[in-house]
Amino acid sequence: MKEHAYLAEVKTYLLQLQDNICQQLEALDGGASFQEDSWQREAGGGGRSRVLKQGRVFEQGGVNFSHVYGAQMPASATAHRPELAGRSFHACGVSLVLHPRNPHVPTSHANVRFFIAEKAGEEPAWWFGGGFDLTPFYPREEDAVHWHKTAKKACDAFGADYYPRYKHWCDEYFYLPHREETRGVGGLFFDDLNCNLKGEKDFAHAFGLMQSVGDHFLPAYAPIVERRKDTEYGERERQFQLYRRGRYVEFNLVYDRGTLFGLQTGGRTESILMSMPPLVRWEYMHTPEPGTAESLLYERYLKPQDWLANE
Repeated sequence: MKEHAYLAEVKTYLLQLQDNICQQLEALDGGASFQEDSWQREAGGGGRSRVLKQGRVFEQGGVNFSHVYGAQMPASATAHRPELAGRSFHACGVSLVLHPRNPHVPTSHANVRFFIAEKAGEEPAWWFGGGFDLTPFYPREEDAVHWHKTAKKACDAFGADYYPRYKHWCDEYFYLPHREETRGVGGLFFDDLNCNLKGEKDFAHAFGLMQSVGDHFLPAYAPIVERRKDTEYGERERQFQLYRRGRYVEFNLVYDRGTLFGLQTGGRTESILMSMPPLVRWEYMHTPEPGTAESLLYERYLKPQDWLANE
């Protein structure tokens, strides 16, 4: 079946992407290696999870590949695509989350994924999704600008319209309504991609854009890590980092589509929840002191911005 040929091609790319990212992150960390666990899903499919713990740079990080399939699309997938209810599905992707040790190095997340939904007598539906976003605790303007310049570069070869659309979608998606703040400084988020800018079904175009997003994650993130990983910090910065990690947990458990999809499809819980930070704290009615670096995070960096306005 033609769509299954698509699936094989995408899986080959995703497995290589996981290998490349893990190799480069190990070199960037310089102190720890990823440990791999392969797993099988009883209802169909499986994956390979790779986790790095207690490195020099990364307190914990995970880079996971999965390919799962089943007879019924889960509720998290059909909530915004109700026409797909009752279809069988294949879903594959690479998802990563990195929790650095130094509070001056941002946490980051990236994901690229592919779905096929099928029903007897009807045309198969397929689409790509993904993106990457940055969650700093002590943000710097130059880091946010570099991050968004690289995100724009990932999109520009496919059409000038993509970056502003996917940047806006990211700002909307990674938003915590109960806190009235974004999770960080954004980046890219897209879903349901199966067409080119003319609206024509175009696998090569959509797959190429997904690959470009996956391939641009490390060029966006690694230079920021290199600049900030040796910045001095104390207990105050560490405690603020642990407090702000709580926002990450809140978003992933309440709003994140990937977490809900994984749990609803009976995926491997340890792999799904590897996105959680190893240490985190909550504090009742925490308010940063005015004029501090901590207050600047709230005043400027947790609100959608045009980071490339002066570029």
